[in-house]
Amino acid sequence: MHRNTFDDGVVRLFLLAAAVWGLVGMSIGVFAAAQLAWPALNFDQPWLSFSRIRPTHTFGVIFAFGGSALMGTCYYVVQRTGHVRLALGRLARFTFWGWQLACLLTVITVPMGFTQNKEYAEAEWPIDLLIAVVWISFGTVFFATLARRRIQHIYVANWYYGAFIIAVGLLHVVNNLVVPVSLTKSYPIYSGVVDAMVQWWYGHNAVAFFLTAGFLGMMYYFVPRQARQPLWSYRFSIVNFWALISIYMWAGSHHLLYTALPDWVQSVGMAFSLVLLMPSWGSAANGLLTFNGSWRRVSVDPAAKFMVVALVFYAASTFEGSMMAIKTVNSLSHYTDWTVAHVHSGSIGWVAMITIGSLYAMAPRALGRAEMHSTAAIELHFWLHTGGLLLYVVSMWVAGVTEGVMWRTTLADGTLAYSFLESLEAIHPLYIVRFLGGLMVVSGMAVMAWNLWHTAAQARAHLIVPVPIPVPDPVVHQVPTPLPATA
Repeated sequence: MHRNTFDDGVVRLFLLAAAVWGLVGMSIGVFAAAQLAWPALNFDQPWLSFSRIRPTHTFGVIFAFGGSALMGTCYYVVQRTGHVRLALGRLARFTFWGWQLACLLTVITVPMGFTQNKEYAEAEWPIDLLIAVVWISFGTVFFATLARRRIQHIYVANWYYGAFIIAVGLLHVVNNLVVPVSLTKSYPIYSGVVDAMVQWWYGHNAVAFFLTAGFLGMMYYFVPRQARQPLWSYRFSIVNFWALISIYMWAGSHHLLYTALPDWVQSVGMAFSLVLLMPSWGSAANGLLTFNGSWRRVSVDPAAKFMVVALVFYAASTFEGSMMAIKTVNSLSHYTDWTVAHVHSGSIGWVAMITIGSLYAMAPRALGRAEMHSTAAIELHFWLHTGGLLLYVVSMWVAGVTEGVMWRTTLADGTLAYSFLESLEAIHPLYIVRFLGGLMVVSGMAVMAWNLWHTAAQARAHLIVPVPIPVPDPVVHQVPTPLPATA
């Protein structure tokens, strides 16, 4: 009986960590937004300066919150789609504690000024080594569990999780090749344009495989469960998978348009960014069409609401990203808050909402409860999050276009019509709106933490018992019948 049960202990740990880090990381982000509206909030302290708080926020949200959610749902999904207990239980627990230690060390050292100054890769070399060890251990547990599965077919969610694990490990190692000179300082082996190319090959594909492929794995498992019917097109999901991982790797140079990068490299990044729209919209459409015939679920299930809005924002943000990679559009948007709006449309809209919806769907089962403690609290969280998201991205869209137009407006003699300070004064009210939007998002996360705390009451009292492996669910794990040879 012990061998025939799921190991959800480590899943529950990651679930708790995701809730805590989500609240912490987003709170730091709100503080950073407040500093842009009211600069005196840095209190003349170096460790509270915006230049140190912002990367702490991005790491806390992407890797601490998002990473904990991805690893927890990955362990949850691979067991249920393979109908097998998690392999290497002790190693799985090491991945939890190792990941939390790496995240904690990073959010402490970056404000202290110990940083590589690389976007999404701020941690210094000792922490990078710890992350590499944890990540290899994570991949070992996942693939070992997959190898011992009792079902021959590998469900598509695991394809995305597998690609995410392999690609992120590769990206992390190559981008963080450095020469250490002390325990807290190192220098990259790359320089100049090469360093920029490697960094944004990593940076964009951290978005591609960490913030897209991993969360698509989450989507392909939890969306059919909440819709209570099969995926709209299983074959389409496989096509989208191969298209996505084949194209995404080439798009990173669109972050370096109008720089010293060779022009042909910039053009390659732009071209692949445009082609990337097809698999991105394909996955979004596949998820949304899964609710066909089951839209009633969206009105009664707040977790399904999160998932549907997440898919809408995934489609919107990927379209926007492809358009912003066009050189003529990028000439207006680059270095403006339009980029900030795009990033948060994807992160708060797509990543956070699919994560929150999936955690709400997973938590009761992982915690041995029939449902969450309060459905009304989930509904409140949805509206707080959605309202805050709209305030945030709309204000930054307006601010970005305003900046872009003011910066490129010239007088008859060719001089600039507006100073940089005048553009800041014009968008200052929009920074206050962004702060209010972020405050609403954090308030929603506080509601989620409260709801999870009460849902986990039995787990805290050690009343959770192992759950026998259920009968295969044809709704979630249905594999299409092969077409006839003449088709």
